[in-house]
Amino acid sequence: MAHAPQAQPPSPPQSPVNTPGKGVTGGITPLLTGLLPQSVAADALLDSLPFGIAVLSAEKRIVRLNSRAQALLGVGDEAHGLPCYHVVRSARCLRECPVPAILRSLRATQDEPAESGSCRGETAPCDTDILDRQRRKVPVRSCVLPLCDPAGGAVGYLEVLEEATCPAPGLPQQEEGSSMEGFIARSPAMQPLFSAMRIIAETDSTLLITGETGTGKDLLAEGIHKASPRSGGPFVKVNCGALPEHLLESELFGHMRGAFTGAVSDKPGRFRLAAGGTLFLTEIGDLPLALQVKLLTVLDDQCVHPLGATRPVSVDVRIIAATHRNLEAMVREGTFRQDLLFRLNVVRLHVPPLRDRDGDIPALLDHFLRRFSASTAKSLRGFTPQAMKILCEYPWPGNVRELRNVVEYAVHFTTGDMVDISGLPASILAPPAEALPSGGDGSAGRTYTAPHAPRPPEGQSGQEPGQPEQATTPPPAAQGVSGTAPQEQQTFRTWQEKERSMILDALARTGGRKQEAADTLGWSRSTLWRKMKQHALE
Repeated sequence: MAHAPQAQPPSPPQSPVNTPGKGVTGGITPLLTGLLPQSVAADALLDSLPFGIAVLSAEKRIVRLNSRAQALLGVGDEAHGLPCYHVVRSARCLRECPVPAILRSLRATQDEPAESGSCRGETAPCDTDILDRQRRKVPVRSCVLPLCDPAGGAVGYLEVLEEATCPAPGLPQQEEGSSMEGFIARSPAMQPLFSAMRIIAETDSTLLITGETGTGKDLLAEGIHKASPRSGGPFVKVNCGALPEHLLESELFGHMRGAFTGAVSDKPGRFRLAAGGTLFLTEIGDLPLALQVKLLTVLDDQCVHPLGATRPVSVDVRIIAATHRNLEAMVREGTFRQDLLFRLNVVRLHVPPLRDRDGDIPALLDHFLRRFSASTAKSLRGFTPQAMKILCEYPWPGNVRELRNVVEYAVHFTTGDMVDISGLPASILAPPAEALPSGGDGSAGRTYTAPHAPRPPEGQSGQEPGQPEQATTPPPAAQGVSGTAPQEQQTFRTWQEKERSMILDALARTGGRKQEAADTLGWSRSTLWRKMKQHALE
């Protein structure tokens, strides 16, 4: 890799692809001339920085990567001369390259007075992620700025890549859920999901997203929309379980004036409002049977029939549906149409529960701690080892939503600069019997107790102020899928023991038939096989 020009003797001639780079990196060292008693080598200067630096030519090709950038991206000299988007593979670049915006900014300010050699057009820091050589996502904070000639024209660009666990307070941030950049996930269990997303986003196929409550299905759906060719169109969300049937039909398909009492004007309906974009039907398992028929017709014919209309209306919309329910079991029970399931299930993505995402819990805890610390003007540095141990071993039946609420609670009730066990809610220190994953079977009424949860110091029980201390004795009975089961006086030291018992119970009740056992647990057959292997139950 031809190194960037230095302030010492002239460098040897460069290849054509690097010719622009001579002006790029050559513009760095003159800025230091006269400021320091001796010349400074550009290579040494860049390598001494604690964050990644990518020097790009005017054609957006790699001219120089400092040592930190090479470590982040997992590349070396072979990256020299390649287009930047082949090397710095970030979600930001896929969404919109920042260079055109920089050039527009430079053109807009070219007539304004500026000091010689100065350059406008720097982009605001953006939280995104990049892919390393192993295609693992690495969260970074990215900023792109132009390198200019004395006339103020861009002769290249400098991209700064600062590794970041989560957005830092004080920096402009996107709202969580506005794009996939807000989806914090580093565990191996999530990587196949993201790989499939990149393929699915480019298609118009109907998509079904499954997963427990609180796993981020809504966020996933919106991220796919934003990465798709329909990103310029609307993203319209409808909760199929939030409205009664007679209102939901009008909300989805629309109605004409006079179609029923109170219909004083035409209403287009969500299908037509989502024209050119994506319609997200969350909680599709709660859709009434009568409306399932109408939805199937829309999916087949690509047109809607508003209430009171005499002719159908064509719609151009992509459908993404999501549910935490087991639709196959609902088909067998007669509460969900099999033909609609076939039509929705063109492509299926399953979001793993948080307890199966090794390594994501600490990152999420850190993310939400910073967010809520900033919103409450507190300066919390993190979690004590004891608190972190309890939070990492807790099964999180409510998944990311529950974790976010727990961190918000902890921020409010922590008085020091570190979250200790005294700042955690009692439900985390002594989880009740109901703290079971949605979609599970209640595990025959057994309870889970927090592993080795130390007792808080006297007077710091972890309870909300003014609330009596909660007893940790489990209730006399627990509800399972087969009704009320006697409460067994059995506790488990770890969630792994609890899960192993759930699998054994399901296999015993179904006579060893694995598909039925998987349905009982709310899992796919492949998930059951994987977990049986983990627990040595093959």
